[in-house]
Parts: sequence; C-alpha cells; structure tokens
Amino acid sequence: MGRVGVLLLNLGGPDKLEDVRPFLYNLFSDPEIIRLPFSWLQKPLAWMISSLRTQKSQENYQQIGGGSPLRRITEEQARALEATLKQRGHETQVYVGMRYWNPFTEEAIAQLKRDQLEKLVILPLYPQFSISTSGSSFRLLEKLWKDDEQLQQLDYTVIPSWYNRPGYLGAMANLIARELDRLPNPDDAHIFFSAHGVPRSYVEEAGDPYQEEIEKCTEGIMQTLNRGNEYTLAYQSRVGPVEWLQPYTEDAIERLAQEGVNTLVVVPISFVSEHIETLQEIDMEYREVAQEAGIEHFHRVPALNTHPMFIEDLADLVEEATKAPNLSFDGVMHPPKKTKFYPQERWEWGLTASAETWNGRLAMLGFLALMAELITGYGPLHFVGLL
Repeated sequence: MGRVGVLLLNLGGPDKLEDVRPFLYNLFSDPEIIRLPFSWLQKPLAWMISSLRTQKSQENYQQIGGGSPLRRITEEQARALEATLKQRGHETQVYVGMRYWNPFTEEAIAQLKRDQLEKLVILPLYPQFSISTSGSSFRLLEKLWKDDEQLQQLDYTVIPSWYNRPGYLGAMANLIARELDRLPNPDDAHIFFSAHGVPRSYVEEAGDPYQEEIEKCTEGIMQTLNRGNEYTLAYQSRVGPVEWLQPYTEDAIERLAQEGVNTLVVVPISFVSEHIETLQEIDMEYREVAQEAGIEHFHRVPALNTHPMFIEDLADLVEEATKAPNLSFDGVMHPPKKTKFYPQERWEWGLTASAETWNGRLAMLGFLALMAELITGYGPLHFVGLL
C-alpha cells in the first residue's frame, strides 16, 4: 500500500475531573451541537452551559473513576490496528484525532504532515454516520484542508460509516452471545439495543442517515447472532424537552417491564469503546430505571474496545479503502446551511414557545445575562440565578 496513515476520529472525553469544564466548553462551542442565529453568541453560550453543567458532569465522571477511559481505549485500538496491518506487511502509522479533547484532531494532522505520508485513510470510530459526530469531524478536516496547501497535496480518502461490515457485525454478535450464554435461560432474555440519540430534526430536516443506519445495523447484528430472542432498539442521552429519536431508552425499559420482561441484555449499539454513556448512563442510571420498574436481571454487553474480530475488520476496511476510488470531503453528506438544529421551530428573540425549547431558553438567558452585565457590571451567572 506504500506509506499509509490512518486517522482514527473520535469524540474525546475529559481525562480527569479538572478537564470536565473545558471539555464541555469545546463541545458546546461546536455549531453542530448548538446552532445559533448569531455566531458571536456561540462562545458566550458555550461558557454559560459548561459552567452550569460542570458540577453534575463531574459527579458522573467521579462515579466511573474520575475521568473518561476513551482516550486510553482509542489509543489501544490504534496500536492494535497498527500491529495488525504491520503483520499483513503494511507500513502504516495510525493517528488518533479527538474532536473535543486531547489529542485534538489538529494535533494529529500536524503529526501526520511531519511524517510525509503517501496516502491517508480517514476512519471515524462511529459505525453509523451522523452530522453531529463523524460529520462534525469531517467538516473540521475540510476546513483544515482548505486552509493548508500541504494537506491539499496529500492523497486521502474518507470512510463515512461502516455499520454493515461483516466483521463488525460478527464481533457484536459474538459479545452478545457470550453474555446470553452466561444466563441460566438464554432464550428468555430480551436483547435491548441502546443507541445514542439525536434530535429528530437532524433526520427529518437535515436528512441525517443516522436513524436508518442504526436500524439496519441492529437488524444485521440480530441476523448474524441467529438467535430467537426478542429485541428492542431505543435511544439514550436526550437533553431537554426537544424531541429526540424515539423510543427513549428509559421509556422502553419501563414498557418492557410492564409487559413482563424480567431479563434484559443491554447492547450499546453506537459505541465501540467504554465511556461515560456505557459505564455511568447505562450501567448505573438505566440499571436503576430497570430495577425500579421491576426487571430483576439487568446485564450489559461490553463495548468492542480491542475485540480481535473488530480490529481485523478495521484492518480489512483500511486495505479496501486504499484500493477503492477516493472519497473526498465533498462526497460526504453535508447538512443544509439553514438546517434548524436548535430550537426546532423558527428562532424568535422573544419569550415565545420557540424560545422556550432547551437551547433556545439557554441562549435567551445567556443573551439577557450578557446584556445585563454590560449595563450593571454583574456577571452572567448572577442573572441566571435570578431568571
């Protein structure tokens, strides 16, 4: 393949409690997480939200050891992929680029520029494409390419998603089968796929293929598993009153309990690494929801991490990408510029129903607080408390 680089893309997560606030600031500074009518308001609002949410987020990270394991696991995946490609005779360097925390995507790009690669394969560690995950990273890279003549000379290709890869589906089915076979009555267990949610507007207004790819992926895993267990797909991690993809995980768990389900085997479908949403949200919060609803047995399938079948499939994917025609950033799905992510209705600078959706409300408070600070000299958090 020549001297090839592989850039693994991931979200990133705070390594320690002190990192939580700047991590959240980076997250909410992304206009694909919160889209505002005025770009100048993005950073003040990010500062405000990160300040308000830091304590609660720190409490959650404290429950899983004081920080996210995402960087460590992603780097382990990178080393495993590099070793597998080397065993196949390829001189390959694998880089890790996180969107919102160290090592940042920009750091990985600086390193691979110094290494003078012949080819670069850009591989997101999100099996399913979404404009808010892989899409956000691709748009950042597209900007970096546009502004850098050296990058423009680099032969690269993008892999938008890989949810239907046989090796990935096989690895997921293998982990589920292991968990089922530990149970006294495997056939009675209900397999519960929990995917990270996105606002419904992403799908209906922006054309995000995420929901379709999640549904096809779930079907593919069940076909590969080839067991007779009933299964459910639901979506977790919604924030605020804005409508997200349904059914919501907590609602689906309670419904299954009412239907008499007694054993759940929960599968984190959109995650390939352990992190806050598997270790804390699923293992702790949703376990409690299930127990309170009357489900006695709650089991969770581990994330793939460095599962050998998964790493082998990533290596196959890299090899195939180097032989196939290149896919550039222009060929990846872009959301329309006027897509209404938050709030879902038309933005109005008034205390209207539209402004009272979650991010609309926060933006309104942030705007009023900043204006009040200019007039009175009091800080924004003071007025958040008053409002």
